[in-house]
Order: sequence, then C-alpha cells, then structure tokens
Amino acid sequence: MDLRAELLKSIWYAFTALDVEKSGKVSKSQLKVLSHNLYTVLCIPHDPVALEEHFRDDDDGPVSSQGYMPYLNKYILDKVEEGAFVKENFDELCWTLTAKKNYKPDRNGNSVVSHQDAFKLWCLFNFLSEDKYPLVMVPDEVEYLLKKICTAMNVELNSCELDDYLSQELQGPGGLTVWQFLDMMNSGRFLRGIEQEAISMAVEEVYQEVIEDVLKQARSPHGYLWKKGQLRRNWSERWFTLKPSVLSYYMSEERKEKKGSIALDKHCCVEVLPDRDGKRCMFCVKTSSRTYEMSASDTRQRQEWTLAIQTAIRLQAEGKKSLHKDLKQKRREQREQREQRKAAKEEETQRLKQLQEEKERKLQELELLKEAQRQAEILLQEEEQRRRQQHEEMQRTLEIQLQEAEQARASMQAEMVLKEAEAERQRKRILELEDMQERLQEALQQEVKARQDEESVRYAQARLLAEEEEKLKQLMKLKEEQEEYIIKTQREKQVLKQEMENKNKCLEEAQKQLEEVRVNRQRVDQDVMAAQRKLRQASTNVKHWNVQMNRLMHPIGPGDKRTNVSGGGFAGYQPLLSRRDSSLK
Repeated sequence: MDLRAELLKSIWYAFTALDVEKSGKVSKSQLKVLSHNLYTVLCIPHDPVALEEHFRDDDDGPVSSQGYMPYLNKYILDKVEEGAFVKENFDELCWTLTAKKNYKPDRNGNSVVSHQDAFKLWCLFNFLSEDKYPLVMVPDEVEYLLKKICTAMNVELNSCELDDYLSQELQGPGGLTVWQFLDMMNSGRFLRGIEQEAISMAVEEVYQEVIEDVLKQARSPHGYLWKKGQLRRNWSERWFTLKPSVLSYYMSEERKEKKGSIALDKHCCVEVLPDRDGKRCMFCVKTSSRTYEMSASDTRQRQEWTLAIQTAIRLQAEGKKSLHKDLKQKRREQREQREQRKAAKEEETQRLKQLQEEKERKLQELELLKEAQRQAEILLQEEEQRRRQQHEEMQRTLEIQLQEAEQARASMQAEMVLKEAEAERQRKRILELEDMQERLQEALQQEVKARQDEESVRYAQARLLAEEEEKLKQLMKLKEEQEEYIIKTQREKQVLKQEMENKNKCLEEAQKQLEEVRVNRQRVDQDVMAAQRKLRQASTNVKHWNVQMNRLMHPIGPGDKRTNVSGGGFAGYQPLLSRRDSSLK
C-alpha cells in the first residue's frame, strides 16, 4: 500500500465526518478549512488567496467526494513528499474530525480502551483494512490484530468466541467497520481481567511495530542493550529501536535524546560473539564502514535481536520498505488463494452433486427402460401367440383353396384343348390377313410416290410463275425510274438555261458600267491635265511677281551691286506658295 492510499483512507474519514446530513456532500467552507489543515500537517506550501478563490461561496452548493477528489489529487496528494511531514500528526487531525462524530466511548468511564489507544487502534485498523470504500477489516485481519495485542500481553485469544461474535455482527461477506471494532474492544469481551495500563502498553507495542515499522525494541522487563563505543571503547547502556532501514539508539526509553543510528543495507550482517571484557550474550552488526558491538541481558534477548536485525537486512536486500506491508500482502494473497480453493471446492462439490443427480436420473431412466422392456416382452408374447393362431387359420384356408384350385385346373385343361383348336384356326386367318396387308401396302406406296411426283411438278411450276412475276415487277420499276430521270433532266436543263440568261444580262450590265467608268476616267484625266496647265501658269506668274517684289523691297543705293534676279525673291511667300502648289496638286 503506497503513501497516497494510506493518506486517502484517513482523509475519507475526515470527509465523511463533515458530511452531517449523510448526503455524500460537504459545504465548501468546511472543505476550505479541511484543505488548509491538510496543507499545514503535510507541510505543503500553498496560496491562501487561491484557496479562498477556489472554495468561494456560489450557487453550486455543497461538493461531493468525487467533486473534491480532483482538487485533492492535484493540489495536495501530488505535492506530498514522504518524510517531509509527521504521519502521526496527520492521522491525529483526521482522527479528531471523525472521532467527534462517530466515536462514542462509555460515558461512565468504564471503557477498556483510552482515547489515545482508540486513536492507535484506528490507525491499525486503517493499515489492515481493505482498499475498498467504505473501509472494512475482514475477519482474518481482525483475528490477526487481536492475536498481536494478546501476544503482547502474554494472553491467549479465544478464537471460538471471536468467531461467534463475528458471525453475529457481520451481516454479509464484508467485515467490521472501525466503529464496530472499537465497540468490540471497549466491550471487554476478549480482554476480561486485564488492566487498562497493560492494554495500553500492548496497543503501543503493536502500534510501534506495525505503523512505525519498529521491528524490535528493548522493553523494560528485559533491560537495555549495552553498546561499545568507537573512540573511548567503553560500554554504555542504550535504548535501541529497530526499523527496516535503521537501528537507532537513545539515552532512555522516552526517546527524547537520540545518541546515534546504524544504517542497514543488504551489505550488512549480524554475528554472535563470544563473551569477553566481562560482557556476555554479545553480538555485533557489521556495516561497510564500521562494526558495532552490543551485549544483551540474556541469550533469548540476543536471539530475538539478531533475528530481528537479520529480518531488516533481508527486507533491504529484497527492496522492501515495510515488513508488515509485505506480511499483509502475503496474508491477502493467502486469503485470496484460500477463497479460490474454497470456491473451487464448492464448484467441485456442486459438480459432484450434479453428477450424483445425473447418476440417479440415469438409474431412474434405466428402471423405466427395464419396465418398458418387460412390457415389450409381454406384448411380444401376446403378438407371437396371435400370429401363430393366424398362421393356423391361414394354413386351413390355404388347404381349402388348394383343393378348389385342383378342381379348377382340371376344368381349365379341358378348356385349354378347345382353346388350342380355336387358336389354330385363328393363326390361319391371321396369315391370310397378313398376305392381304402386304399387297395393300405395295399399292399404297405406289400411290404415295405418284402423288409426290405430282406435288414436285406443281411446286416447280409455281416457282417459275413467281420468278416471272418478280422480273415483271423489276421491269416496271426500271421503266418508272427512267421516266422520272427524264423529267428531272428536263427540269435541270430549263434551270440551267434560265441561269445562263441571267448571267448574260449581268455581263452586259457590267460591260456597260465598265464603258461608263472608262469615259469618266478620260474626262477626269482631261480635268487633271487642265489643272496641271493652270498650276504651271500660276507658278510662272508667282515667280514673276516675286522678282518684281524683290526689286521693290530692295531699292538700289549708291555703290550697290545689282543682285541676281533669278536667285532672289520674297522669302516670306515661299511657304505659302509651296502650300498652294500642294493644294493644287
């Protein structure tokens, strides 16, 4: 069972204690206080503002255990570190919450178990209970725990009385709840005549052994162990406590001042030493770094310590952290195997019972078959007797019929003679008829052959007539096609003639238009030639007037030479004249 499962068991009791109405839901304010206390005892840092925000009051109402589990897993259980908190403080918190509501000791002070012992028994119950909710402890574990407590008090447990009590209390295949278990302990039914102090010491010893994994510790009646020092080499009396991974020693049994510890692993070993230095019942624990020598008060105590230390070393070698967790798992496996064997035995018993019933049924069927066989034999005898009587009657009837048959045979022989004579006459008549039939067959065959020849001639004549008629039809068809072709040819000829006339008319009109175009062209050519003559005349006139204007624009001064008339001209009129020439062209 891992740490998370152990914590969940205690938290389950705290949650159910807050469920006052037993509706399976708890208010958010109570869950907020519970979460804050869990943060505190488990030494988990948290944000109070985030806690207030998560569990603020709203309209959603109270929260069920399933609704609280995601927050519990994510923000609390996932952050728990083993060894970072005191497990006993956590258990005391959950016990305080659940004991106020559920634990009801005797108010008159007659309770066998004190409140502190009830808390330790509650822790033992959680450790040994099944991993199913609601938590219960099966009868085997109840007996185991009571035997451990009784053994610590040197008292023998009455198993028969315990079985009677459990058979009365248990209503189903489950087990006892923790409150039923505490009521049973407070009733004193199994602890009669034992003082409360002895019970407290026994509960404390079992609590130390099972919950705190103390494999062995020195008890006052057996004295302390003596330990030899390493430096001063003197012997000191110390109170030793053994756990699976460490052997610790203190100044006194109150365990307030710890003097040291011996770490145990798979490489350690324990050996018995001979008596020396005035000490007896000596043994030593060898580790990889040092050897520790110790002395017990007697041989029995030394044997107990050596066996306990060897058990712790074996657990370390096997990688197991707790002896009682391992023992609990083994007991659970044995219980499951026992239940499986019991189920197999019940199944085998049921199968044998079915086989017995099947055997009885088959015996009954066999008896019925024998009775039916006897009835069949009686019926067979009656049938045989009836068949014998019928056979005798049939034999007498056959004898009578045989006599009648003999008489009938004699009369039939006489009739046969007459019949044979009649048959001879009939044979002769049949021969005559057969001869006549053959002649008739020949005549009939000749007539059939003549008719067949006539039919073949008629068929040939009809075929010739059909061929002649077909050829006549083909000839008429060819004549009609020829006439249609002649008519069609005449029509095409008329159409071609009309088209030729139309084309001739169009050709004549085109020739006339061509003549008109030629005449127009000649007339245009004449106009162009006249325009060219006028243009040349105008150009000559322009040149002449240019010369005259140049003369007028440049008067001759004294001493000036005469300019060339042909090379001069009025330059300002040159573009105008060129544009005019182009327009005339």
